[in-house]
Amino acid sequence: MQKKINTQSNMTTKTLIPFLALTFGLTWGIAAILILFTDQLGAIFGEMSIGNPLFILAVYSPGFAGTFLVWRHYGLKGLGSFFRRLTLWRVSWWWLLFVILGIPAIMYVGAAVKGTISDPFPFSPWYQVLPALALALFLGPIEEFGWRGLALPLLQRKFAPFWAGLISGIIWAVWHIPAFLIGGTPQSAWSFAPYFAGVTAASIVLTALFNDSRGSLLIAVLIHFQMNNPIWPDAQPWDNLLLATAAVIMVWFKRRTMFQRGSGITDILMLER
Repeated sequence: MQKKINTQSNMTTKTLIPFLALTFGLTWGIAAILILFTDQLGAIFGEMSIGNPLFILAVYSPGFAGTFLVWRHYGLKGLGSFFRRLTLWRVSWWWLLFVILGIPAIMYVGAAVKGTISDPFPFSPWYQVLPALALALFLGPIEEFGWRGLALPLLQRKFAPFWAGLISGIIWAVWHIPAFLIGGTPQSAWSFAPYFAGVTAASIVLTALFNDSRGSLLIAVLIHFQMNNPIWPDAQPWDNLLLATAAVIMVWFKRRTMFQRGSGITDILMLER
């Protein structure tokens, strides 16, 4: 007889403690080493950039922590079920419009306000954008295995989706602080306050999308990629403020479910049909 995976009792909201400890410990620990030993590590790994191996490792920490804890609690079979959430692709058509058209509109309107919309395309020759797109797809979106894959479902066991999204968004934004302190990262040239608002707003938007897609990691990964897409013009800080406005509008239209406790996805593993 095949043993069924227990999708609820093996992992509780207390699992957030080791998740956050692993996530912050790895990222902030790497950041501290980079700040203290900048020259020595630069000689080994090169100048700090989004392609630096230590930067990539720091960014991957939420994904590593989430994946490790799923394996720890549910074993390899449970891990396979967790990753099958990448196969969930059905979502409302208006969410697809937001991902395909809404996010680019936010970026270009923000760039128009900033005055950078007419800046030349940042990749020359044009095909240099291809490795940049690949890096963007496999860098930041890996975080979703932790933030939306594990933290959000656990938070939604205790809080309504809006509050779960807000809490996870604040934590997510605070986690990014070291990137503002290390030269060579994109965030080192930005202001933290608008970024904080934008990341928190993105978390609330992702919460609504995550729940509407029955817990899809694929959709979360794609929207994260779109937000980090390297082809967009520089729109800081206006893109963050516009995203926050979009989040307010979205919450208003979905207020019935966003503020209803128990309406969000709480399963870590993919629901068996």
